[in-house]
Amino acid sequence: MKYREASLGRVLSAPSVRGAGIGKQLLEEGIRRIERQFPGHRIRISAQQYLERFYAGLGFRTTSEPYSEDGIAHVEMLR
Repeated sequence: MKYREASLGRVLSAPSVRGAGIGKQLLEEGIRRIERQFPGHRIRISAQQYLERFYAGLGFRTTSEPYSEDGIAHVEMLR
């Protein structure tokens, strides 16, 4: 277990559908399922830093300084 909180892992979409909102729909469904199964629990993610605003729009806030994961800048975020 990496976090004490519930967490969503890697979410990706095929290049042919990127920009169509599929990733946002997947995240919203994941959040709904976590909230249904674990009411009142927080959700922590490791987000690529360039997507911070995207995740903030889903209710996440940044809780760490940037760090490198697989050579890509990431931040921890909590909802």
